[in-house]
Amino acid sequence: MKRRDALKLGFGAAGATVAATQAGAVEIEQWPETPEDGLTQSGLVFPDTFQPSIVTDPSPHVEPFTAPLNIMPVAEPVDPDTYDPPIEPARHQRFDDFPPQKHYEEVLSEFRWKYHWQPPYGDGTPDVVGKDGDPDIGSWHWGFNGITPGETYHAYYGEPVFLRRNNLLPVVGAGNVQFALPSPTIHLHNAHTASESDGIPQDFFNSGEFWDHHYANFPAGSPNGWDAYNTEIMNTLWYHDHRLDFTATNVYAGFSGFYLLFDERDSNNERDRNRKAFRLPSGKYDIPLIMHDVQFQQNGQVRWDFFLPDGDQPNPEERSAPVDVGNSQLTPDTYDSNRLQYTTQGMIGDKITVNRIIQPYLDVDRRKYRFRFLNGGPSRLYRLRLRVVPGDGGDPYYDDWIVLSNDGNLLERPLTESTLNIWVANRFDVIVDFSKYRDGDKIQVWNDLEIRDDGAGPTGYTLDQANMMPVMEFRAKGGRVRDPSRIPRTMRQLPTVDMSEVRRERLFVFDYDNGLWTVNGRLMDPNRVDAKIEQGSAEIWTFRNEGNAWAHPVHTHFEEFQILEVNGRPPSAVERSRKDVVSLGPGDEVTFYGRWRDFFGKHVMHCHNVVHEDHAMMIRWDIVEPGQGD
Repeated sequence: MKRRDALKLGFGAAGATVAATQAGAVEIEQWPETPEDGLTQSGLVFPDTFQPSIVTDPSPHVEPFTAPLNIMPVAEPVDPDTYDPPIEPARHQRFDDFPPQKHYEEVLSEFRWKYHWQPPYGDGTPDVVGKDGDPDIGSWHWGFNGITPGETYHAYYGEPVFLRRNNLLPVVGAGNVQFALPSPTIHLHNAHTASESDGIPQDFFNSGEFWDHHYANFPAGSPNGWDAYNTEIMNTLWYHDHRLDFTATNVYAGFSGFYLLFDERDSNNERDRNRKAFRLPSGKYDIPLIMHDVQFQQNGQVRWDFFLPDGDQPNPEERSAPVDVGNSQLTPDTYDSNRLQYTTQGMIGDKITVNRIIQPYLDVDRRKYRFRFLNGGPSRLYRLRLRVVPGDGGDPYYDDWIVLSNDGNLLERPLTESTLNIWVANRFDVIVDFSKYRDGDKIQVWNDLEIRDDGAGPTGYTLDQANMMPVMEFRAKGGRVRDPSRIPRTMRQLPTVDMSEVRRERLFVFDYDNGLWTVNGRLMDPNRVDAKIEQGSAEIWTFRNEGNAWAHPVHTHFEEFQILEVNGRPPSAVERSRKDVVSLGPGDEVTFYGRWRDFFGKHVMHCHNVVHEDHAMMIRWDIVEPGQGD
């Protein structure tokens, strides 16, 4: 039997991602019982006794809900005359059509960050977190303009933005963050942006260099103008590193932040007198929350790669001669097998952070808040529940979320949901009305979704109360306050699905082969165009997960899509929205309708379990002139 066939048969040892494919499994007459009988397992699976270091060497303990939430400042524009060198308009598609009205600048650098005030994360001063306190204490980190997550951008439709990013990271080997690569590319997820400003994986820039981004800020399909009821308007976007082969490590090191888009209906003003305005909670009552789960060393430093049961970093040594390691290309490998300890299935941490603070708290007024939840990865999936602990000593109980959006797109109407299923890169805007709680009540967010130890996907089990993971806590304070915000009865209508525009259909199969992740049996090649899509056309895409033990949150850049079917059924109320991430669970098949308009150039589609993306579950697709498609 070939090793690749053995992989697909799924003789899974603990922690190994070798589940069987749904179709085309190899049929054998007799199962080999020992390696001598022909079943070579070296390099394919971990031993039955294997435990990842989140079990054998967990992060240092801190008390949950005792560190204050970090709320990122809103980015301030700069004078474009300070750019050196100046802007080159010719480098950007449609620059003259959408001349920038606001300009920004970022510095990407390394610094210390306190994930909590308690040692070993902080200096022991209560409530002192982030960049505050002793500058020589904290985990070494990367970020934007000295903070992580980066500043929150408030952008408006009809107000194009220009952003320059300067890379002042230490060169390879010179910095304190050793697991990431100091040549980032920053992607604005899921902006309707030309390729050269999108931050695609190939467009990385090295230490001492910069990259310019032009964000036109117009709705897809409406470059010449739109009205308040345009169906393509988005609201909650985010930016993150997307460096080829190093997205997971670079995001984990600190490169993520929010980019919020507003228009005359979602206007960032809860007192707006415009009758069209939603008047959603705004200002200090509109709070973006990005979750990253992190593992730490005993000294409080961030650890990447939990497959370190002996506590030592892998140190591959070159072999004296190449050996067969079982790859499908039959190419000999010259490196020692302990390289195979490196994470390729996923990376999960045992401390959930919100805005890069471990399990924080936030004092809240007794009124409505808008919270923008985002799963920043790298691999953990969440199912969030709202648990109320009464301040008078009464029995705790669970409450519902009021859901406004899915993947940065307002729904047709708000929904009431008991849980939030947030896969990597998913966003949900929610309303929590604290006026119905009493002074002293604690409203806590918990995660009850169990994940495989290797990070490849869910186990299929729900964590019970004793094992649920704390995320954050809201503390209701004082009496009720005046609240001019509203929960609208209706919001954005969905765009029309016009099947007459569909030019072709495509199937993408997501699978695992010889330690790497594939799309249609191929690894990512940035120089290969896997799909040539004609500008202005629509297509039907089907995503199929061939595995029965791993999950793929699949993201396609540039435009949103609308789900037509999930495993043969219509989309649920939450799924019936404009989306940019497909939650592709074990054995799932999802079909959607999408369009490609307004710009030309190369983009990507990939798994947003970014460890899978880096190894190498991604394709390149290009928008081309009509008549030049495949």
